[in-house]
Amino acid sequence: MNALVPELGRHSWPVMGSMSDMAERLRTLLGDAIVEVVEYVHETGITVKREALVAVMQTLRDDPELRLNQLIDICGVDYPDRAERFDVVYQLLSMAKNLRLRVKVTTDHRMPVPSLTGLWPVAGWYERETWDCYGVLFDGNPDLRRILTDYGFEGHPFRKDFPLTGHVELRYSEEHKRVVYEPVKLAQDFRSFDFLSPWEGTDYVLPGDEKAEAK
Repeated sequence: MNALVPELGRHSWPVMGSMSDMAERLRTLLGDAIVEVVEYVHETGITVKREALVAVMQTLRDDPELRLNQLIDICGVDYPDRAERFDVVYQLLSMAKNLRLRVKVTTDHRMPVPSLTGLWPVAGWYERETWDCYGVLFDGNPDLRRILTDYGFEGHPFRKDFPLTGHVELRYSEEHKRVVYEPVKLAQDFRSFDFLSPWEGTDYVLPGDEKAEAK
């Protein structure tokens, strides 16, 4: 067991009776591996140290009071202004205990996250999706290749700074009798945006809206 995670079996705990009970158990069970515990709208989430991820997940899976033994999803979130811009988010489920838990780690495009394929084989496909869409690397994944985009795709389309028009377009060529890639020829103005939405109270005016100014 990773040194960041205390040895299991040292304490006897009651069945989870509330979110606070679960949060307290997580803090005691995982110790210094936890960076943050958040309880919000009847859900509990934790952020853990990246290097402790495998040990944390094994503890959560095998603990008899939590039994969070189902990995139901892995996804990414991009915060381009942060040094470690990506959150990698894991959703765990216990059918036996009727519990859910969100686990997060942070990373950037260079630092790999430990793969969970040794604990849950299904993590292989989830990690491939996260790498394909965000470019997050997973150390130990035996088959880290594209799964949603095409093998010739450039970049990672769920990043906030990925151009809205993409880099190339894909079409079937009657002349060549095969699929071909061609550079996108749309106006490059679409490649620059500020991550804000005009529907969220910014001063940006959509083309044509100036005609509807109040009189």
